[in-house]
Amino acid sequence: MLDAAILAIIEEAGVNVLTLTEGLEEAEFLSSRLTRAEVGRQLGVMTGVAAKLSAQTRSQLPELDWEGWEGAAKQLGLGGVVSDQALWFAVRSLVPASLMWLRVYRNNMPELFACKPTHSFPEDSQT
Repeated sequence: MLDAAILAIIEEAGVNVLTLTEGLEEAEFLSSRLTRAEVGRQLGVMTGVAAKLSAQTRSQLPELDWEGWEGAAKQLGLGGVVSDQALWFAVRSLVPASLMWLRVYRNNMPELFACKPTHSFPEDSQT
């Protein structure tokens, strides 16, 4: 259940990134402080929760570039040109590829994406 929630957060943040950057060229994106800052925040969400995804679930999603996300997380924290390059790479490569593969996996393995409770609580019986 936790992994399903993490995958949902990754998807939502990824869609936000694509929405924010739609139609932007690299120079335009990098010169926009507000858009760049919000994209950086959304990517931080994605990398932060991806790090919490279980190894078992990661192994079930081998086409996602988990190492690329780990590398991007490190580079995003460096600031300057390195961070800008990591932002643009994530916007144009990591995010679209990840969303595409998540869509494929959601169709092929819907149980990974199902948020169902793991515990059931007995009904209150009032006699």
